[in-house]
Amino acid sequence: MRALALACAVGLAVASVSNAAEMKGAAAPAWKMNATVIEACSCPMFCTCYFGSGQPAAHHDMKSMGEEHFCRFNNAYKVNKGVYKGTRLDGAKFWISGDLGGDFSKGQMDWAVVTFDRATSQTQRDGLVAIIGNLFPVKWNSLTTGVGDIAWTATKDEAHATLDGGKTAEVSLKKGGFGEAGQIPVIKGLQYWAADHNDGFELMPNTVEAWRTGDKQYEFKGTNGFMMTLDIAAKPAAGAKSGM
Repeated sequence: MRALALACAVGLAVASVSNAAEMKGAAAPAWKMNATVIEACSCPMFCTCYFGSGQPAAHHDMKSMGEEHFCRFNNAYKVNKGVYKGTRLDGAKFWISGDLGGDFSKGQMDWAVVTFDRATSQTQRDGLVAIIGNLFPVKWNSLTTGVGDIAWTATKDEAHATLDGGKTAEVSLKKGGFGEAGQIPVIKGLQYWAADHNDGFELMPNTVEAWRTGDKQYEFKGTNGFMMTLDIAAKPAAGAKSGM
């Protein structure tokens, strides 16, 4: 797996090129992505980490909680439609596992591993690295990347994804019994990281969310989970044509 330095360097390079392009009045790099995520973490339903800087600081304060706290997660993404500098991303899958840490209110996270589906090309992976850096504009104590076999399926009532057949990681969601008239509750209007838009957080507790490799293994059952489709795109320079 490639180390944090490579992922950060790519993200910084993309940001630098974009800023330089804006200063010169040229078009920013053309990219956009619409993707659906099967996401789960170790927090109770619903993860308070999404409710602003004040909430994470309180929720992840070891002194007030009286115990170690963390947010260990597995996020399995499938790109519905996307492009990066002319490279199509449709159908590409990637997985992010890790731990946001005890107090990430200042944008400093603990660790993450980004795994690209083996079926993706190197140019697709390079494009996804750049987009992921824009979607999650934070700092990591440790960030690595790798390649694996991702399986991803979803129906109206449940969702399931595995990494390397579940040997490396697994996340599974199932509709709970707390929805009105048997419906899945949906949270609308809640910001998802730096995405431009999302269609709502479809709340489904996980039946399992696990990271099963290395020295930071974990597994949780019955904790937070949701599905959601997001949009994110490059912001073109003023007066430039998007070309999208």
